[in-house]
Amino acid sequence: MKKQLLILMSAALLTACAEKEEYQQAVLADIQKERALQKEQNLKEYSAEPEELARCVVDTSANNMSGIFAYDPDRLMAYRNYTKMLTLAKSKDPKKTLEELRTDFGSPKALAEANSNYSESMMQCYSAIISRGEAELSDK
Repeated sequence: MKKQLLILMSAALLTACAEKEEYQQAVLADIQKERALQKEQNLKEYSAEPEELARCVVDTSANNMSGIFAYDPDRLMAYRNYTKMLTLAKSKDPKKTLEELRTDFGSPKALAEANSNYSESMMQCYSAIISRGEAELSDK
């Protein structure tokens, strides 16, 4: 019985890690796209890597996602939904995907709140990285 439980828990953890990693990759792609469009220099000036920003955004946005802990099935679904939200523009049928997202999140309002959570997390992480970079520059 213990072995079966261990195997089941291991499978759940692997799935959870994959969902979070997919979300982090979508965030990283979004950051790289944004930097390419805006030629954003802030991260370079403060010696921050896009991967570091992506990890920060994933962790910060996860604080406001559904689910109690990292491997909660609700959290895993939230990671999937956020990934789908970030890759909406790459969808073959964005209109259909948007409708699916509204359903997946529960309502258009919940989708808007998720988008807001993502945007606010991005701004908080930019701010934290820039503040840290400024502190490092002033220490030199």
